[in-house]
Amino acid sequence: MGSKAVDEFVESKVAPEQRPLVAALRELMAECAPGAEEVIAYGSPAWKGRKTLAIISVSKTHLTFAFDRGADFTDDHGLLQGVGKKTRHVKIKQLEDLDRAALRDYIAQAVALDEQ
Repeated sequence: MGSKAVDEFVESKVAPEQRPLVAALRELMAECAPGAEEVIAYGSPAWKGRKTLAIISVSKTHLTFAFDRGADFTDDHGLLQGVGKKTRHVKIKQLEDLDRAALRDYIAQAVALDEQ
């Protein structure tokens, strides 16, 4: 599932209690964007197609799962945050907070936009 560089990032920079959440996001990306390359970009785990699809930012209290072209998404789930011209993100505090159906939709939209 993914890259050695991201495995090393998770081991060295992600708190043990947040690792299951990172693993779940990695699994969703592998499932929904199988053609994307898992890399370290801007010092964080990211997935690239033609351009960056998504990136995980780690903080002490939550993870931010950001979509580079999220401002172009249709947000039927109401989870996307942000006000910039391009990026939108979802803040996730616990594994139980992970809305897999919504994230699958967002990832699918990211892939579709990247393929245009």
